[in-house]
Amino acid sequence: MTIHNSDFIKEITARGFIHQATDLNNLDKILYNKKNIPAYIGFDCTAPSLHVGSLIQIMLLRWYQKTGHKPIVLLGGGTTLVGDPSGKDESRKLLPNEMIKTNSLGIKNVFKKFINFDSTSNSALMVNNAEWLKKLNYIEFLRDFGKHFSINRMLGFDSVKLRLEREQTLSFLEFNYMILQGYDFYELNHRYGCLLQMGGSDQWGNIINGIELHRRVNSSNNSNLFGLTSPLITTASGSKMGKTSNGAVWLNAELCPPWDYWQFWRNTEDKDVIRFIKLFTEISINEINKLKKLQGEEINDAKIILANAATTLLHGEEEKNKALNTAKSIFENIGQEQNLPIIYYNISQLNTGVPLLESMIDNNYLAISKGEARRLIRGAGVKINNIVVTDENTKITKYNFENKNQIKLSVGKKKHILIKIK
Repeated sequence: MTIHNSDFIKEITARGFIHQATDLNNLDKILYNKKNIPAYIGFDCTAPSLHVGSLIQIMLLRWYQKTGHKPIVLLGGGTTLVGDPSGKDESRKLLPNEMIKTNSLGIKNVFKKFINFDSTSNSALMVNNAEWLKKLNYIEFLRDFGKHFSINRMLGFDSVKLRLEREQTLSFLEFNYMILQGYDFYELNHRYGCLLQMGGSDQWGNIINGIELHRRVNSSNNSNLFGLTSPLITTASGSKMGKTSNGAVWLNAELCPPWDYWQFWRNTEDKDVIRFIKLFTEISINEINKLKKLQGEEINDAKIILANAATTLLHGEEEKNKALNTAKSIFENIGQEQNLPIIYYNISQLNTGVPLLESMIDNNYLAISKGEARRLIRGAGVKINNIVVTDENTKITKYNFENKNQIKLSVGKKKHILIKIK
C-alpha cells in the first residue's frame, strides 16, 4: 500500500474521492513540497444553480484549499455554448448568451458558500473560459492546436464511443467540446501555472486530452500536468446521486429550501450513510470510524449527523438549527412546524374545496402525479393533521382548519407540508 505525504492526497484518499489519477505519487510529492499549487475544476453554466450531483467536485476544491493550495473554479461560459457530450444520450439544448450569464451568477453564489475567494494566501480564483474561447481565430486554432488531437484516440473515449455504439447522433459541435476543454487546461496553465485538473469520472478522456496537449505544445518544457477524477456517485439502491422523485436537489435555497435539503440527507439509505459522511462533510475520519459501529436504529443518529453537517456547510448554522428543530417538532408532536414548505389557499377556494390529490402534487412536494398520490392514500400513507385519509376523493375545505390558520398534510413520517389560509 502506497503511503502518501501531502495533506490533500491523504485526506481525499481516506475519504474515497479518488477514482483515477495520472502519476499520483509524483503529484503527491509536488503538493507536499510546495503550497499554493493551482488546480481547477470546470462547471458549465447549464442551469441557474448546481445540484447535489456536483457536490463531490465542490468538496474536492474545498479540501484542496483547506490543505493549503489554490483552487480555480472555471465557469464554462464558452463551453456551455457547445455542450458537453459526456454521459449524455442526446445533444444538449443550446442556450442563449443571456441565459448562460444568468446561470453563471447563480453558480457563483453557490461557490461562495464553500470556498474562500478573499485575499488569503491561497484565495480561490473564479474565471470564465469565455475570456479566451470567444476570441479564438478558428484557422489559427486548427493549425496551432487542432493538429495535436488524434481523431482515432478521441473515438475511443467513452463519451464518444457510447453515443456511436447506440447509433445516437454526435454533432461536430459536440465533438469539438473535448478539444476546447483540453485547450482550457493549456490556457489555465499558461495564465496561472495550473498543474492539476480534477473532475468526475466521465471527464477522464477530456482531462487526458489537456495533459497531452500541454506535452505536445510544450515539448521543450519538462513540467508535467496532472489529472484526477472522482467516482460516479450512486446510492446503494443504484439511483443517481442527487435525484429524487421531486427532481434535482439544488444547492440554491430558492430552488431547494434548507428544510428540504436537510431532509434529503436525513433520508439517506442506511448503506450510504458512512460513505456520504466521508464525502460530503468535514467530520474527521476518527469520528467517522466511531460512527461505523452504530447498528440498527442507531444508524438514524448518523443520518442526523450527516444532515446537520451537510446543511451547515451550505446554509449555515442557523438554517441547520431551524431544520433540526422542525424535525424534532414533527416527530415529537410539539407543533412548532413553521419551517415546513407552505401552500396557501384563499377562503373562496376552501369554500368550494381543493381536491387533496391536487394539494399533494402542488410543487411536487408530496407526490409527482395524481396516480402516485392515489396509491399513497390507498396504502394509508397520507394524513391530515396526523389523521389517516382513506378516501382519495377527499377535499381540503375550511372545516379542516377548525378555527386555526393552518393544517399539516403528511406522507409517511418524513414528508410534510403546511396548508395555510391567505
